[in-house]
Amino acid sequence: MSFINYLNSFLEIRITRVIQKIHAKATMLGAFFLILPIKSFSVQKPLHLENAVKPAVFSLSMVMMHDVLSPTGAARYFAYCMLGAYEIVSGNDIETFALKKNINQYPKINFTDVKGYDRDIAAVLCIYESGKSLLPSGSMMQKNEDDFLNFLTKSKITKQTITASLLVAQDISRQIVAWSKTDGYSKLSSRLRYTPAKGEGYWYPTPPAYMEPVDPHWNTLRTFFIDSAAQFTPERPTHFSKDSTSAFYKIAHDVYSATKNATSEQKEIAAFWDCNPFALVTAGHMSLGFKKISPGAHWMNITGIACQQAKLDMKAVITAHTLVALSLHDAFISCWDEKYRSNRIRPETFINRNIDVSWQPMLQTPPFPEYPSGHSVASTAVAVILSGLLGNNFSYTDDTELMFELKPRKFKSFIQAADEAAISRFYGGIHYMDAIENGQKQGKQIGESIVRKLGLSQSSLKTNEKDVAGK
Repeated sequence: MSFINYLNSFLEIRITRVIQKIHAKATMLGAFFLILPIKSFSVQKPLHLENAVKPAVFSLSMVMMHDVLSPTGAARYFAYCMLGAYEIVSGNDIETFALKKNINQYPKINFTDVKGYDRDIAAVLCIYESGKSLLPSGSMMQKNEDDFLNFLTKSKITKQTITASLLVAQDISRQIVAWSKTDGYSKLSSRLRYTPAKGEGYWYPTPPAYMEPVDPHWNTLRTFFIDSAAQFTPERPTHFSKDSTSAFYKIAHDVYSATKNATSEQKEIAAFWDCNPFALVTAGHMSLGFKKISPGAHWMNITGIACQQAKLDMKAVITAHTLVALSLHDAFISCWDEKYRSNRIRPETFINRNIDVSWQPMLQTPPFPEYPSGHSVASTAVAVILSGLLGNNFSYTDDTELMFELKPRKFKSFIQAADEAAISRFYGGIHYMDAIENGQKQGKQIGESIVRKLGLSQSSLKTNEKDVAGK
């Protein structure tokens, strides 16, 4: 069997064209980088700078994909990159909800007395400046920032305005980046190395790479809105047992049966929400590593799609992205706190040992404990936030995975999308059903607590009723 045929049979998605188009310039196990030009910019009067936010956030996602950032790490970077932009657009305005007052340990951000800057331009530039400072390969965003600056020049924005706006963006970005260094992230590398627990029911590294567990001490980081990592501890997972009559054996066999009998639609759903930052496929002595966006990046792009569809103004667009990013970060901290407490075995390990030694999940098993499902927790939390801002019946088309040759999917609500993201992990063979259902409950609790704390409602965001450029 050829290598490409092996890939097709293993993943059962259109991976051949994905490899040809997305990884054409990649070498085996080598890194690739994809930064798309900001083609959505065009000179128009009046300027709609709120449309520049989605490309800026997308450029963050592309750098994160290049750097193979974990779902947890990506959410953290999104949060700090958006906070500076929010600080700029909110300024001293009377807010419909007190976002900054409800962020844990949030510092006072000082504005330098810069004359003639444009608030909206500075906010977009701040996303780029923060990404350049925070991301390991952030310097790669310079090209995208330069494209935006060239767009401003062609749009007849004065050099003085652009220069002043950049100075404000850099100043606010520096302060947010400095605050980010106090959240405990820098101490992670000095913590005791994680060792898999002994016992049959506990997580153990999975094939094909048998990677070490990702971010076992993530629960030590500072949260934004929730009180602590353990505030929303989910229900206890199903008790482990190898007994073929036990509840645990049943939920494991359900995963096995689901993948064996998956429909074409279920396979498409699994592939669409895969969001695996790095997957390694092997055939004999050959290996191919390929990258995708994280779950957080997928939801940040959904946020951009929704904002453009709703025709939100600049402040509303930045606010929505910031809320989603901060909520993602809290959701992953809460989820990871439970993952390394319950430390549960993955379906792949249990099924290979007790049901079918040759079975493989459709999706590659992520390198961390199983319970609860991270996509279920994070997706549900964000769906609650977006529903609070844009309504419970907001229909949209999600084309986030189009660059991976996966066709767009239509949703009648954010909750419907989150439900699909959650069940995708069952179809893909990487989660038991209780991890999905209890993960959704946990995510709902997190999202609802943030909605209550901030007093979110559809009136929180304003549409772009008038064509007003800049400030």
